[in-house]
Amino acid sequence: MHELILGGQRSGKSRCAEQRAAVWLATPLRSAVLLATARAGDEEMRRRIAHHRLQRAECLPALQCEEVPIELAQAIFRHSAPDRLVVIDCLTLWLTNLLMPIDAAPLDDIEWDRTREALCDAVSEASGPVLLVSNEIGLGVAPMSREARRFVDELGRLHQAMAARCDDVT
Repeated sequence: MHELILGGQRSGKSRCAEQRAAVWLATPLRSAVLLATARAGDEEMRRRIAHHRLQRAECLPALQCEEVPIELAQAIFRHSAPDRLVVIDCLTLWLTNLLMPIDAAPLDDIEWDRTREALCDAVSEASGPVLLVSNEIGLGVAPMSREARRFVDELGRLHQAMAARCDDVT
């Protein structure tokens, strides 16, 4: 069973995913892995990432964690198994790494379409449950810059594609 959890910043999306992982892990012989997509581009983000790591280690020590800022589809294929929950936190930061990267050129439309389709295929073909976390940012005013409008549009399209592959959207 796959689920997409959407919400605003600081709305409790990650906590909700971690609670679902705790329930999953309560059954013997099950495992879970969190694929973290954040990159620390500045000191404040480094502190946020460190806080999340510490909080997860204290609250959910059985949840393995792998940092996957770019190669998300490959990580899903690598980790998916019937007895393993794959938690992705979060699609928004993953998309940021691809379309608004700190240290590289953004993907062009063709590269982005291929990358999005690879992720869709990985989720569709996952043999175990996948839990995807993402920010809903398309409810506000239209961004002023062309790059920001592209980002908001592509995140909305990504949410639609993921929702189509999920049993539940929260």
